[in-house]
Parts: sequence; structure tokens; C-alpha cells
Amino acid sequence: MRVPRLVGLMAVDAHETARARGLLLVAPDRPDFPRPAVDHVVRQYPQPGAELPRDARVYVWFDFGPGEGGGGVREPRVPEPPPGGARRALDEPGDPDGPDGSGDPCAVAGLSP
Repeated sequence: MRVPRLVGLMAVDAHETARARGLLLVAPDRPDFPRPAVDHVVRQYPQPGAELPRDARVYVWFDFGPGEGGGGVREPRVPEPPPGGARRALDEPGDPDGPDGSGDPCAVAGLSP
């Protein structure tokens, strides 16, 4: 049996994929596996494409180990971003009360129309 690629699959899908190939899935970081979970596989051993006998074990992990990173979305963010939108309103082009009072946005940038 060839080991399928399980990384990125949800726990239930990984379990079904391995079972369809005649392989047993083992999750060392989840003692209650294969109870339904919404976690995704982040690592597997052996690698996809390896040849194994029927009923062999394939190990999958749902958490990165210490020091292995695992970027991605982490909510809620701490500290929270500052409330509100832009810090100041920008002047509209042609505003007679613009930075130089002329109402010409090109004059501010030193450009001639």
C-alpha cells in the first residue's frame, strides 16, 4: 500500500483516507483519536508515497512540537489593535482649505498642472 498525503486534511478525512487504503492511523498527540475533531494534520510519518504492508500504522500529528513554529491565524490578538480607522482625515483634492490654501493638489507636491 502506498501512503497517501494526509497533511492538510481534517482528522475525520485523514482517518477515512487511510482506512480506504488499508492503513491504520495513529495520533500520538491525541489519545482520544479517532473521535471526531476539527483539527488538521500538520505532520505525518511515513511520508506520502512510502510503501507499507496492509494494516500498517501511519502516524499523524495535529500540533506542531515545541519550537517548530506553526504560524497562522491566532485569535484573539493581544494586544488588540487600536480602535477606530484612520488616525486623521486626508484633504480632498481641490479643497480650498487644503495644506497650501490654493485648492490645487499639484501645488502641494510641487508639480505644475
